[in-house]
Amino acid sequence: MALSRMVKFSSLISKEVFLQQYSNRNTLRIQKSVRNFRRNRNNHEEPKVNQDSLATPFTNATIDSRNLQVGRLMKPFLFTVGFSGATFLGAVIWEYENMRRHAIKHLKKPVKFFKQKVDEGFHASTELTQEIYNWWNRLTTGEKVFVPICAINILVFAAWRVPRWQPFMMKYFCSNPATQNVCLPMLLSTFSHYSGMHLLANMYVLHSFSTGAVQSLGMEQFLALYLSAGVVSSFTSYFYKVVTKQPGLSLGASGAIMAVLGYVCTQFPDTRLGIILLPIITFSAGSAIKFIMGLDLAGVLLGWKFFDHAAHLGGAAWGITYALWGNNFIWQRREPVLHYWHELRGSIK
Repeated sequence: MALSRMVKFSSLISKEVFLQQYSNRNTLRIQKSVRNFRRNRNNHEEPKVNQDSLATPFTNATIDSRNLQVGRLMKPFLFTVGFSGATFLGAVIWEYENMRRHAIKHLKKPVKFFKQKVDEGFHASTELTQEIYNWWNRLTTGEKVFVPICAINILVFAAWRVPRWQPFMMKYFCSNPATQNVCLPMLLSTFSHYSGMHLLANMYVLHSFSTGAVQSLGMEQFLALYLSAGVVSSFTSYFYKVVTKQPGLSLGASGAIMAVLGYVCTQFPDTRLGIILLPIITFSAGSAIKFIMGLDLAGVLLGWKFFDHAAHLGGAAWGITYALWGNNFIWQRREPVLHYWHELRGSIK
């Protein structure tokens, strides 16, 4: 009797030990699986960069080419038309508000003089603020447009360096016609650069041509041209990818900058341009835009992948079109909008 109880007790202990060991093994296996899952998830979130391409820089983005259908271009097309119209409408209202503020400044000069003295006292409160204030006032109008655009591009470039933000950046700051989010990335990708060399090259070209473009167009009209060109170039890229069934992610300000380049080279074709580090070689602006567009056309026809040549062509074509007909058919016909906005705002009192 005692022996049987001892046997049952020993078997019970052995079962408890076995269950405890089994539970410990399962716990270790689950912990290991969780670690592997987190490691795989982090590796999946980090984009794999294709060094041979600035147009489609990521190789681990899953894109289904079956979604590249012509019918899916209707929504981006409507967004392009609507956003471009809204930018020029906003530019007209912005121009009116600037003229209104200028008029108030002269009509209420004593009050404005007092406010100016208060502002100067505020700006002189710290040396750093005063230096920034003086630096900003020394900038030309073109540079005052370039600096905010460049700052936004640098901030987006810095956001790409944060690993946990990269899935969000790939979703909204890369244009891709095969995804559900096709409209907003058409604009946001214009301010997005993953490569530092890509960012540096684009900002250098923009700085070189923005001053002349702003002097010709004015600050308001220039920004409308730049923003609309970014969306137009993205739609051109969409159209090319859908027609050729070549999916891919695109980003960069090249399309919008090509519009500025196309406008300046068309408006001032005899301007002499040069190549950095090779000042001896010069050529006319008209010849430069023809060569660049010919190179991009060859890239489209031959299927080159280093740049998004379709976006370049779309941006340049929009800039040339605006230089030839935009001022006559868009900007010179803004009088009804100015009159309506003036009636809405009321006269200056």
